Amino acid sequence: MKIRGIKKDILSLLLRMAEDSHPNEFVALLRERDGFIDEVNMLPGTVVREDSASLLYDMMPLDTHVAGSAHSHPSGPISPSDADLRFFPRTGKYHLIIGYPYRKNDWRCYTADGNPHELEVVT
Repeated sequence: MKIRGIKKDILSLLLRMAEDSHPNEFVALLRERDGFIDEVNMLPGTVVREDSASLLYDMMPLDTHVAGSAHSHPSGPISPSDADLRFFPRTGKYHLIIGYPYRKNDWRCYTADGNPHELEVVT
């Protein structure tokens, strides 16, 4: 599965979720259809704090449409931390980091190994 883009309304939702969670992080799973991220799943048992967010891996859906994850960095750079690089491979291939102050360009996508990945924003 290659993710080519993200739906504009999903990106807007993620930016709002990050802002609403501030100063805590948030974390969610991303699902795709036909190569485009088009759904956000919040998992039961998710724990959020100012410096981290975690989810229960046992609650993850087992189907092939899980593309990866999204989480916020309320302070600091919009790049993967060491903890992110350990987390990414467990939750899919593509991962969004949403950064403060959560404007339309305050996000980046990375592959599970931490390399930047360009995503087109589509309607």
